[in-house]
Formats: sequence, C-alpha cells, structure tokens
Amino acid sequence: MYASHFAAISIAGIEAEEGAPAPDRLISGNPVHRTWNVEEAEGGIYAGMWESTPGKWRVSYDEWEFCHILSGVSILTEDGGESRTLRAGDAFVIRPGFKGTWEVVETTRKEYVIRT
Repeated sequence: MYASHFAAISIAGIEAEEGAPAPDRLISGNPVHRTWNVEEAEGGIYAGMWESTPGKWRVSYDEWEFCHILSGVSILTEDGGESRTLRAGDAFVIRPGFKGTWEVVETTRKEYVIRT
C-alpha cells in the first residue's frame, strides 16, 4: 500500500476548532478564533490555518511559529518594541519569549507551522 509523504495545507473536510483569547488577556473586542490543525508530527510540530475576527489581546509565546498571512489586517506589537502591521502576503517568525499584543483590525487568516 502506498503512503504519500506529501500533505497539502487544505482545510477542505476539516472542522474548525473555535476559541477565543482567555478573558484575562482580552484588551478589546470580542474576537472569535477558528483553527484548522492540518498536520501534527512528533516533536511538537503543528501546521494548519488560523483565523480571527477583530479584537485585541495579550500574547506570550513559549513556542516557535512561522506565519504566512493569507487575508486581513493585524497589528503585532512586541513589549518594548515596534508595532508591525501584517497584511496578505506577509510571512514572519515569532520566536519563543515574544510578549506583546495581537490586534486583528480586519478578520485575519494565516497559515502556520508551530514547534513547541
């Protein structure tokens, strides 16, 4: 039996997990998060898509994450650092230890790869 080592990042047929920022992290709005975890591998590696409606909340990363913005507008601000406006086509890495805020200005969808 053939087993492919290729996995497309497609959310077709995958039910989204819904969530929201923890109440103690919420700064403004009523954001709703939807996550489609497409791939999970040994070593704490995850890949998929994430989407959020507008709002602002505090973030604190213990994991490493690669992100590619597919649609929408968000502002990521690092504590003691600069604000970065993120739009479709932007790709970036958030390293462990990042603390700051994530503000979704227009519903944002991103592809991600996370290593815990």
